[in-house]
Amino acid sequence: MESFIKLENFSKITPYAELFWQGTLVTLLLALFTVVIGFCLALILALMRMSSLRPFRALGLDGNGHLRSGGFLAKLSRFNPLSFLATAYVEIIRSTPVIVQVFIIYYGVFSLIDVPGIRLFGFIRFDRFLPGVVALGMNSGAYLCEIIRAGIQSVDSGQTEAARSLGLSQKQNLRYIVLPQALKNILPAIANEFVVIIKESAITYTIGVQDIMSAVNAVKGAAFVITEPLLVATAIYFCLCFPTSKLIAYFERRMRRGDTR
Repeated sequence: MESFIKLENFSKITPYAELFWQGTLVTLLLALFTVVIGFCLALILALMRMSSLRPFRALGLDGNGHLRSGGFLAKLSRFNPLSFLATAYVEIIRSTPVIVQVFIIYYGVFSLIDVPGIRLFGFIRFDRFLPGVVALGMNSGAYLCEIIRAGIQSVDSGQTEAARSLGLSQKQNLRYIVLPQALKNILPAIANEFVVIIKESAITYTIGVQDIMSAVNAVKGAAFVITEPLLVATAIYFCLCFPTSKLIAYFERRMRRGDTR
């Protein structure tokens, strides 16, 4: 039986090594910008879900000023539009495939926007790169939202009470007391999201982003080999993800030791 891996086919890949280096750079940039966008979006969504906005609160009171025990008006008085919108967004994003979201953003939203056709670093097509980053960032934000919300809720409520007793406003308490401690708690999870996105970014080659899988496609079409380029791509993804995961685990252990002192 003929082997499906032929060593001589790797020599056919050598002339296209630059494509793989470029794809690696694009993949790292995709992951980096996606995490930044996803974190900012997730922070907004988490604060929306934790908000106490009740615009119809007054409808929950009867003529004597007492809270209604039940009925439509009582339910409406507890309605939080910000929390509803954030929850709906998270559930929709988490319940649909990433590739569908990428296609909707690229073929739907960005078909209405005139994105400059410039090339970053001479080879990254901005009109393809930007939709990929936005789509992955929106997807990542839905997952990071729950992580950030859990991190904020993990901060002892007694510290919030102490901040209020010192005269800090709710905004100051969130900025100076809660968020710094929450970020420390969720930093490993955010770093792990970076590793996940490195792998998930492979889907963006379907809209023309020049990532690692795009290099595989180019080699397949030019050299008429498929298994060997895929093995090279596998090795690159492993070299990106495995050391990063170990580095994250190392810093997580250091942070835990620091907390126990």
